[in-house]
Amino acid sequence: MKKLSAVQIKQQALVLNVADTIEEQGRNELPGMLQCWFDVEYHLFPGSLLMCFQFEDEQALAAAEPELLKWQKRLSGAMLKKGVILKDMRKHLVFTLKGPDD
Repeated sequence: MKKLSAVQIKQQALVLNVADTIEEQGRNELPGMLQCWFDVEYHLFPGSLLMCFQFEDEQALAAAEPELLKWQKRLSGAMLKKGVILKDMRKHLVFTLKGPDD
């Protein structure tokens, strides 16, 4: 794996900070949410950012689905506060049953 540049390390810290904050909020507000994980290619940041909320079962996922847009807006707002503009917020946050290793 290629070593991250100084800028990419700052981007990574920013994404980790936002992910930790939004994960804590999600666990408190969304029943059945297990974890928040993300995938990003820093040389294509912020367009490559994909954050996922993992749920424990189909029922919890279905119950949370109506809240998806609210959470996409919340992610977009949190990134904007850090100076990062997500052009299409719907591409950057999804609800899923899959984990980071699936």
